[in-house]
Amino acid sequence: MAVAGTLYTYPENWRAFKALIAAQYSGAKIRVLSTPPHFHFGQTNKTPEFLRKFPVGKVPAFEGDDGFCVFESNAIAYYVSNEELRGTTQESAAQVVQWVNFADSDIVPPASTWVFPTLGIMHYNKQATEFAKEEVRRVLGVLDSHLRTQTFLVGERVSLADITVVCALLWLYKQVLEPAFRQPFGNVNRWFVTCLNQPQFKAVLGEVQLCEKMAQFDAKKFAEAQPRKEPPRKEKPPREEKRKEEKKEEKKPEPEEELDECEQALAAEPKAKDPFAHLPKSPFVLDEFKRKYSNEDTLTVALPHFWEHFDPQGWSLWFCQYRFPEELSQTFMSCNLITGMFQRLDKLRKNAFASVILFGTNNDSSISGVWLFRGQELAFPLSPDWQVDYESYSWRKLDPESAECQTLVKEYFTWEGEFQHVGKPFNQGKIFK
Repeated sequence: MAVAGTLYTYPENWRAFKALIAAQYSGAKIRVLSTPPHFHFGQTNKTPEFLRKFPVGKVPAFEGDDGFCVFESNAIAYYVSNEELRGTTQESAAQVVQWVNFADSDIVPPASTWVFPTLGIMHYNKQATEFAKEEVRRVLGVLDSHLRTQTFLVGERVSLADITVVCALLWLYKQVLEPAFRQPFGNVNRWFVTCLNQPQFKAVLGEVQLCEKMAQFDAKKFAEAQPRKEPPRKEKPPREEKRKEEKKEEKKPEPEEELDECEQALAAEPKAKDPFAHLPKSPFVLDEFKRKYSNEDTLTVALPHFWEHFDPQGWSLWFCQYRFPEELSQTFMSCNLITGMFQRLDKLRKNAFASVILFGTNNDSSISGVWLFRGQELAFPLSPDWQVDYESYSWRKLDPESAECQTLVKEYFTWEGEFQHVGKPFNQGKIFK
């Protein structure tokens, strides 16, 4: 009996395409909910009802007619596939998993770094983009060598490997892989176009136009995509109107939000003491700097604001390095290491800011960063919840007046510079804010 169910996503989500193409081959019956009123991305997926089925709130997410729920695009695509797509032998199944993982670990990171700025959803960083281009060349070279004697990635027919890798490459071919760039990779181009011309791919992707001219970062498009600030109201309402507004607010109190059992238990817990309560008030407003950093140019606006308002008595700067670089293998796993640390330090965000960077490539990488903390000591010992990861790093306090500190802050906060102390190329960075 064929799988049937509902796929929740947003329009034109390339990750959802994997499951939809697989369903075209397997015969799975999938209803897609991607637009209001049935599904409003950013709202529907944050409701308690949705989170009970899909705890992390990510899309795509699949709910079977039988009640089975699964998230993560590769898992969904696997579930709606048939045996032929997954691999009919143990060896072919392993090869399918190999290429699915290759797409996530080796294609998606550099593709995102290169393509996202051209779509206006990420700021352009020249050094990171140039490194991403070289990574894309490497990836295409690997695929080209493999496809020299193969029509498809695994076996003689389309498999989940082809579906996943095509979807990972889709935006590259649509946005930036102009003819001159892709010309050396004839085997990949032939395979990619062959897949696109399969009726099952066409049913989902339609006619795909390959890039004719490499798209560039559009500063205007990026600015338009950023959340707009409401202009401050200069005029105060007359006193009578203000009184009326206050009365209305008194008459119509906000309805109390219903809490589920987990939230009720959290609400009943005694409030933890603020670990920074013993520190005197500081004139440096971290949130103000974070707004500048998020919404305006880092080099010309955010950094001058930072140094103009920095309070060296109330705050301190620290340089950290991961102590076990020999354990870092795949770059995507190293990035997960940074992300996991950030998630576990969530309650520290009001009193800290950091830029942590992964340098190098698979099996030859390092992690280091610059942190800003409230107070003059490392913040981690102040709470047991913050002590999981920090001992895996070496920590060195920086003198804010030194040239070294000024350089490190500039390089790590802008993700651009010599990074002479590292000796490896910039791979990608993550901001804790």
